[in-house]
Amino acid sequence: MKIHFVYSPNARSKNAYETMVELYGQYPAYEADCIVVLSGDGMILRAFHENYQHSLPIYGMNCGDLGFLTNKYQKEDLIHRIETAVPLKFHPLRAWVEKENGEVYSTIAVNEVYLLRETHQSAKLQVKIDGVVRLKELVCDGLITSSALGSTAYNYSAGGPIIPSKASLLALTPISSFRPRCWRGALLPAETCVELKVLHNTSRPVCAVADYVEFRNAVNVKIVQDESLTFSLLLDSDNTLENKILEEQFAT
Repeated sequence: MKIHFVYSPNARSKNAYETMVELYGQYPAYEADCIVVLSGDGMILRAFHENYQHSLPIYGMNCGDLGFLTNKYQKEDLIHRIETAVPLKFHPLRAWVEKENGEVYSTIAVNEVYLLRETHQSAKLQVKIDGVVRLKELVCDGLITSSALGSTAYNYSAGGPIIPSKASLLALTPISSFRPRCWRGALLPAETCVELKVLHNTSRPVCAVADYVEFRNAVNVKIVQDESLTFSLLLDSDNTLENKILEEQFAT
């Protein structure tokens, strides 16, 4: 098996990289059968962003902090662990972001796409779902559109629901909403098209972020699930995402 290893700048990750390359070799991504990430969740997201054109499965080993999407690090039996891992297949989100100057950018997101105010003033957003305006004006610090895979991350911290990995849903979760006060978000079918318009964008500028890719001065954002792309995250059989999500929901 040809492996392309990815690592972070921290010492633990670098040391792991040197050890694993000595044991298993290092291949460029375009020749590899699998990408192994020796880091945490942030580098998992980056690996998907930077290598999705190669259509490779990603297997993570935790050499970072939380490591929710990774497996336990150990140098032995890597090939066997990859071959017996359970693949979690999913479609990423696709976002089109129009900036104030008229430029339009397209990017993917594994976890979430969120809008966030850039100044001390609250953001004002219009929310359109499948072409229908559902909220004429949402006054808030921001708004998260989260995949099921990303629902335990920023979405959950902002008070959004945890979505089981096999549920075909998206979570729409406000960040510190002020008006309407009674709105706490929505669960949407995965095929939903979410369109967000920034109101008063000159006086109330908003930043759009897809995982870690940031676009300042966004004015319109369109978000869909990109079914033309299928990603594969490999997890050990005793480390499935379904079990992790259950543990998160019953954590004390």
